[in-house]
Amino acid sequence: MIFNTIMVQLDVDSPAAPRTIYAQELARRFEATLIGFAAADAYVFIPSDDGGIAAAEMMRQRRQEIEERLKVLREEFRSVAGDDASWREEIGDPTRLLAVHARAADLIVTGAPAPGAADDHHRVVDIGTLILSAGRPVLLAEDNLTPPAARKIVIAWKDTREARRAVADAMPFLTDAQEVLVATIEEQDQRSARESTGDVVRFLMRHGVKARSDVLGIGSGDGGQIVMDISRQMGADLVVAGGYGHSRIREWAFGGMTRSLLKQGSINRLLSN
Repeated sequence: MIFNTIMVQLDVDSPAAPRTIYAQELARRFEATLIGFAAADAYVFIPSDDGGIAAAEMMRQRRQEIEERLKVLREEFRSVAGDDASWREEIGDPTRLLAVHARAADLIVTGAPAPGAADDHHRVVDIGTLILSAGRPVLLAEDNLTPPAARKIVIAWKDTREARRAVADAMPFLTDAQEVLVATIEEQDQRSARESTGDVVRFLMRHGVKARSDVLGIGSGDGGQIVMDISRQMGADLVVAGGYGHSRIREWAFGGMTRSLLKQGSINRLLSN
């Protein structure tokens, strides 16, 4: 796995520069091409009565406002990223469109909307849905937008397809790390857990990764919080995990670990599905 192309998602209601600078540092580290992406949906509910004309005018105004914001973002992105980077923008569902455009990148960089930005699924990306639909690893920037030095990394391991995919997707980070901890939560069979993490450590070591493993007892605590506590104790600034979930017709249902990691804005997280 090589990060040749990194796509950074920008929120229409937030400044482009902070997240662009974050992604640009990663692009330089991996000698990757940077692509900026932004989208928002002009959709408004159009009733069946005579209010439809007013709603159509509202949609036209909203579309115009989005176009103006996209122009500002585009100019700000290019002023930071330079001529070597490229730009993509669309009007429509930002989550769905980003998942579609993910075909052009090896890694998607996104994060929580800036404080005060609109919390509207027509204007911001639904991170959970993105992880489960993009087909690419998604790097969630920490809230302070400090790019991961990734000298110390924690892999939140569970013996599933998603976790195996995440380990492979994170390899560019892992091979440069000074220390990688493969941490798993003991659920029922500690022997199986140790065999599983042992295989992962041997796999990583064959790729030149300095790795070790640990089986953690969860007790009555939250698995995601335990992983975060271990990461802080270790001094890690990147957690790698599988994004476990499935579709319930109109919504994505996540396992407890994924839900917890999505909320942990104090650390960078790379998730794959």
